[in-house]
Amino acid sequence: MEEKECIECGTKIFGRNDKKFCSDQCRNSYNNRLNSDSNNYIRKVNNTLRKNRRILEKLTPNGKSKAPKAKLLEHGFDFNFHTNTYITKAGATYYFCYEYGYLELENDWLALVKRDE
Repeated sequence: MEEKECIECGTKIFGRNDKKFCSDQCRNSYNNRLNSDSNNYIRKVNNTLRKNRRILEKLTPNGKSKAPKAKLLEHGFDFNFHTNTYITKAGATYYFCYEYGYLELENDWLALVKRDE
């Protein structure tokens, strides 16, 4: 029988022939290290989207409201991140962060909405 070593820590492995790791901890460490670059980017994007959603939720307590663009920026809103867009028949574009969205109006004002599910 061939002796195998854990591909994460190098200790001897006992058990099945196709086993690659000595423990769940080594398997998790290996996979976390392998995926850390993409995970960091994804984590940053998701955190920004959640922050945008919280800001929209706070400023839209009744499902609809208006706010100046500067107010959202003041709270740290990042207009480069949204989950989807909706274009009305009239051609107006709503930008959504999950169920909360905004429509750009004149003079840097925004119409804030909550989409009913």
